[in-house]
Amino acid sequence: MEDVLDVYQRPYDPLRPQVCIDETSKQLIGEVRIPLPPRPGQPALYDHEYRRNGVANLFMVVEPLTGRKSLQVTERRTQTDFAHPLKIVADDIYPAVERIVVVMDNLNTHSKSSLDEAFEPPEAKRIADKLEIHHTPKHGSWLDMAEIELSVLSKQCLDRRIPDIETLKREVEAWLEDQALHPKPIRRRFTTEDARIKPRRLYPSI
Repeated sequence: MEDVLDVYQRPYDPLRPQVCIDETSKQLIGEVRIPLPPRPGQPALYDHEYRRNGVANLFMVVEPLTGRKSLQVTERRTQTDFAHPLKIVADDIYPAVERIVVVMDNLNTHSKSSLDEAFEPPEAKRIADKLEIHHTPKHGSWLDMAEIELSVLSKQCLDRRIPDIETLKREVEAWLEDQALHPKPIRRRFTTEDARIKPRRLYPSI
């Protein structure tokens, strides 16, 4: 936990950007009957029946110190699926930096070994060498700021029925465009000192 908190205390360095990565799923729901449009004083009406169209996955990448965000929508969340957002971060978002400091949780796919599943060894090593990875502790995924942004996305964009993955991609792209107009840095107030006071029982007594 303190390792991750120390990362968040580092000053902004354009050559060593800090990013947080997390993912969430979205169930795709289709309508059985066409919804009735809204009328004055009355919201649109949706039938309680619906059609399940599978589940999509969303990978969120956020740079807390600048508010910069990226999202990739995939059909699955395998190791190979996770490796491609890492490549995008390394080659497309931050192609000219020395090192990318990455914070993510301990999901079994969240490791450099995912790169080996998706790419040939030289390519996997090239991407891996560009990443400095810090994992949140077990049951401590709330320390990952990308989780906060996924919560915001869910409330602002995904809190309704979305029928298919193409619609989901369009909605997410529109949300990203709106976010890019007014990027806001994320200020985490929970510090190492707070950690040593609040979860005091986790620290050894000397």
